[in-house]
Amino acid sequence: MGYAGYAPGNKVADALTPLQQALRSLPLDKALETLELLEKITRNVVRNPGEEKFRSIKLTNAKIAEAVANAPAMVDVLQEMGWVKEDEVLVLPPSVRLAHEVHVVGLIDTKDHYKKELENEKRNQSRTAKMSDENKDQLKKAELDRKEKDAEGPVTQGSVAKKLGDGPNIMRAGDVGIGKSAGG
Repeated sequence: MGYAGYAPGNKVADALTPLQQALRSLPLDKALETLELLEKITRNVVRNPGEEKFRSIKLTNAKIAEAVANAPAMVDVLQEMGWVKEDEVLVLPPSVRLAHEVHVVGLIDTKDHYKKELENEKRNQSRTAKMSDENKDQLKKAELDRKEKDAEGPVTQGSVAKKLGDGPNIMRAGDVGIGKSAGG
């Protein structure tokens, strides 16, 4: 048993930072490739903070252009890290210092997040492939019901008890014959 009766590993999710939000806005199918490139760029800057060649990215570079075409949110991620767009180049100002603990570790955590998402996606696809048509229809109906409930909005009022009428007023078990001997 964990501290104060909580099971070990029961964590309350913290709110995502703007960088984490930007990182998680990448498209699922291209996320891992994009994150690999971002990690390489970020590691180079962290290892060599004073070298100018690592502090500028030409968006016309073939590999960068392909990554941006596949995941346009990549530029938003870089800008959230502190990169500034100047024409066709992203520049990291000298005043901005990328920290390994924040930026590189954040990228690694996001890669783990996307790996789990990809596993879940594959699992869901295999489940739907195995399902019968009847189960698929039920799943669609459940999803529609869920969307309908979400559209109604949150419940703001509690339920109110209704008076059902004047039924028999039973006060004791003996009044209905429980516990009384009928002879014998």
